[in-house]
Amino acid sequence: MLFDQRLVILLSFLTAFFIVLTSIPTIVKVAHAKRLTDEPGKRKSHSTSVPTLGGIAIFTGILIPFTLYTYFFRHFEFQYIIAASLILFFVGVKDDILVTAPLKKLMGQVIASLIIIVMGDFRFTSLHGFYGIYHIPYWASIGLTLFVFLAIINGFNLIDGIDGLASGVGIVATLFFGTWFFLAGSIAYAILAAAVMGSLLTFFGFNVFGRKNKIFMGDTGSLIIGLFMAVFAVKFNEMNTNPDIPYFIHAAPAVSFGILIVPLFDTLRVMIIRLVKGRSLFKPDKNHVHHKLLSMGFSHFQSTLLIITANVIIGLTVVYLNHWGIIDLGMLIFIMAIIFSVLPEIVFFVKSNRFFW
Repeated sequence: MLFDQRLVILLSFLTAFFIVLTSIPTIVKVAHAKRLTDEPGKRKSHSTSVPTLGGIAIFTGILIPFTLYTYFFRHFEFQYIIAASLILFFVGVKDDILVTAPLKKLMGQVIASLIIIVMGDFRFTSLHGFYGIYHIPYWASIGLTLFVFLAIINGFNLIDGIDGLASGVGIVATLFFGTWFFLAGSIAYAILAAAVMGSLLTFFGFNVFGRKNKIFMGDTGSLIIGLFMAVFAVKFNEMNTNPDIPYFIHAAPAVSFGILIVPLFDTLRVMIIRLVKGRSLFKPDKNHVHHKLLSMGFSHFQSTLLIITANVIIGLTVVYLNHWGIIDLGMLIFIMAIIFSVLPEIVFFVKSNRFFW
């Protein structure tokens, strides 16, 4: 039976990989023919026209193996996850082609999230003893889960500013969550994680190393990735309310935060900067960590590699120290995130002023 489960997970990965591999060249060709590309500009970090519809391939690569290899009658929430992902897919496609007002895009995210949370009854039910709180009242759980969904979805949307970053962080997070789902016996979610992994790995190759078929994921891709990462985070936390499950994770809220530290911390950091400077929360700027790395002379790939490395280090640390309390582990995560976000600037400042050489 274990071999069968592994085979299905592998099939999910390979199916997603093949779908994205074969569909992106066609999408690139059509996008160039119809001029559906992102043009170079003042706030852009690319110098040539690049298609922005990679999210179509990512979404298709996830959806097909997800529906082929999972048993929906065993997981009531799956139909609502698909319905929500379809909504965000169309919101993203419209934004990539015509541009959507931020509030309208946010409304689409709220509707999609509530479909999963309310209709699918897919929500946080416990705070795992955080400040002595375990059970969460129904309406409070809806509010908390909606907030987490929106934070993760918009976090991935905001970090999608350089080649490979959003997909790379998604790969890291999916690897953590997917491996744990498999070990804990949640095969359906492991299959879904394999589909996400296959899609993102293939897209990463085209996005980072592509020449003729280089492509961006656009809002379609970042919104879809954010949605599935939010689903993984909620499921991970809910499964770990039962200490009898295999590979039980203590302090699950802090661990999931550590795994998703890049989109969550960077978004929080940028929003605080905008508030302090009196700027609109929705107005784009260049205060993200990846923008700082680019300004220091790092390439797209180097910046992405540095951020992903930091993500892996923090992720492994929180998993290893999951027996710590939520507050203690959360404080450690914030300290590590702050160090990793300011360290490049400190090194650059010291080097440019030649303090030691």
